[in-house]
Amino acid sequence: MEPVLVIPAFQPTEGLLTVVEEIRSHRPLMPILVINDGSKPEHGVLFERVRQLGATVLEHAINLGKGQAIKTAINEVLINPAYAQAVGIVTADADGQHLSKDVFKVADSLLGEPTTLWIGARAFDEDVPFRSQLGNTVTRYVFKLLVGRMIYDTQSGLRGIPRHLLKKLMTLRSTRYEFELDMLIEAAHQKLAIKETSIQTVYIDHNSSSHFRPLLDSVRIYFVFLRFCALSIVTALLDFVVFSIAFWFGSTIFASFIFARLVAGTFNFVVSKQMIFRSEASIWPEALKFSCLVLALMGISYVLVHAMVGYLGLNVLVSKVIAEFGLFLLSFAAQRLLIFSRPDEPVEAA
Repeated sequence: MEPVLVIPAFQPTEGLLTVVEEIRSHRPLMPILVINDGSKPEHGVLFERVRQLGATVLEHAINLGKGQAIKTAINEVLINPAYAQAVGIVTADADGQHLSKDVFKVADSLLGEPTTLWIGARAFDEDVPFRSQLGNTVTRYVFKLLVGRMIYDTQSGLRGIPRHLLKKLMTLRSTRYEFELDMLIEAAHQKLAIKETSIQTVYIDHNSSSHFRPLLDSVRIYFVFLRFCALSIVTALLDFVVFSIAFWFGSTIFASFIFARLVAGTFNFVVSKQMIFRSEASIWPEALKFSCLVLALMGISYVLVHAMVGYLGLNVLVSKVIAEFGLFLLSFAAQRLLIFSRPDEPVEAA
C-alpha cells in the first residue's frame, strides 16, 4: 500500500493547499495526514479547505513542535486500521518547498526498498539562503563525528520512513527540529540503510515562511555534542587540579596521571552514562570498555606530555593542557561509537 504522506503545519500559507491539491490530483490513492500544530484560529479556514480536499487533519491544542507533530501522525498510522498496510510514511513540509514530483520520487523509493530510510537531498548552490547552507554544512560534519556516517542533507524535511522504524521513533525524547537529526542517529544505531535521492531545491521568498530559529533550534540539534563539551571542560579541570596537586606534592608525572584519571575518569563515566549519552545498557560492560578507553587515552597523553617536556622543553602543566585538548574529539567519538552506543537489537516490526 502507498505510504502515508505526513505534513506538519504551523501557521501555514496557501502553499499547503497547493501541496495537497497536487498530491490529490496526481496520486489520489496516497493517504494524507496534515497535523495542525497549534496554529492560530484564523488558519482554521485553510485547514477546513484541506479537509475538503480529502486529507485527514489532526489537531494540537498548542504548538508542540515539528517532531511531536510527526510523532502524532506516526501514532495515527500505527493505531488506525485504515493505514495497516501502509509501507511507511513520507514527511513533507507545509510551505510548498517540496514539489509533488519529488514527494512521489521519495514515495516510490520507499515502495521499492521498504526497509530503507530515504532522504530527499537538496543541491546547495548559490541560490540557497545562507542560513540553510551554513546549517546543513555544520550539521553534516557534526553528524559524521557523532555517528560515523556522512549524510549530505541532514536537515531535509522530505523523507521516506519505513514502517518498522516508526515505533522506535515514537520513543525519542526530542519534539522539535532536532527530532529529524535524532531520527538519523536512531536509524544509524539500528543499522538501517540510509539513502538519499536528489530533489529540486525550492526556497520561496528566501525561506521566510520557515519557523526554524537558527540559534535556538541549532542549539537543540547539537545538544548532545554541547553537553559533552561542557562535561569535557569540567572533567578536564578536575583532572588538571588533581594532577597539579599530586605533582606539587612530589609525585612523578606517571603517578600524577594515575591519580588524576582515577578521580576524573570515574566522574566522567557516571555523568556521561546518565546525562550525556543516556545509555540504558548494563553498567559493567560499559565500565570495562570505559576503563580501557581511559587507560588508552592516559597512555597516549602520557607519551605526548613526556615528549613535549623532554624534547621540546615545555612546562609540564602546559604540556598537559595541550595533550588533553588534542584528545578531546577522539574521546567523544570513542564514547559515542564504542562505549555508549545503543545495542544492535532489530527494530520491532509494526
